[in-house]
Amino acid sequence: MRKIAFLLVPALVMLSAAMLHAQDIRKMMDTTKYGRNPAVGKYASIRGIKMYYEVYGKGEPLLIIHGNGGSINNFLFQIPYFAKKYQVILADSRAQGKTIDHADSLSYEMITDDLDALLDHLKIKNANVIGWSDGGIEGLLMAIRHPDKVKKLAVTGANLRPDTTAVDPYIQKMVMAENIKGADSLKKMKNPPAEMKNQLKLMHLLSYEPHIDARELGKITCPVMVIAGDHDVITVQHTVEIFENIPKAYLWILPNSGHSTPIFYRDMFNQTVGDFFEKPYRSISKGLRFN
Repeated sequence: MRKIAFLLVPALVMLSAAMLHAQDIRKMMDTTKYGRNPAVGKYASIRGIKMYYEVYGKGEPLLIIHGNGGSINNFLFQIPYFAKKYQVILADSRAQGKTIDHADSLSYEMITDDLDALLDHLKIKNANVIGWSDGGIEGLLMAIRHPDKVKKLAVTGANLRPDTTAVDPYIQKMVMAENIKGADSLKKMKNPPAEMKNQLKLMHLLSYEPHIDARELGKITCPVMVIAGDHDVITVQHTVEIFENIPKAYLWILPNSGHSTPIFYRDMFNQTVGDFFEKPYRSISKGLRFN
């Protein structure tokens, strides 16, 4: 099960051709203060769980959401950059990191509503939002389910469906095989470890969800930057589908990039997303398309 846990940081983040580089990044995640900082780490009792969160910097609120099996430490390159201008809020999502959840079921909607409750707990009216991988899914759902909470939204590597119309076929097959293998192993155990049950819950979420109707994206009223790598685990066609169904959206496909845009393209990612938050959304139509 440690193998499965490793594959989910976040949502297959470490499946990179440059494995040595990926291992170095993982070591940095394991040793950074972010996600384990006693000076700022707190728990919020919300919706039946104690959600672990950390806050850095001052200014306009910025919520950053990690992916499947990830944690606050996944954003070690974003936190110091954005904390210079924003009040950066990060949390370990339900059943991940330091946020324990013993329930059998888990959904993206549950995690989204947890984050909405966290903002209420912090008395934050609305925030800019960054979501990576599953965090991007939850960012989209927050803009749909809690539109008053999202000022601007940037998502990278998000998907609306778990099938091969959205996910690269090789990746989809691999995730499903791991899910089935893990479930079979669990059935053979009389008293499976809680960690194993939790990891399979996350793998099940990754394998069988989300199920968001593209037409629901039409309800999003805030400006959105839709991001992906041109060789992401999410297909370019699906990323374009998300972009085309959001009324106020920009599209950014990074060349020569996989799923881990906030890590391997961190400087470009931070600057581009930061500019998106700071500048007014510009509608580009009719003759403006020549600009």
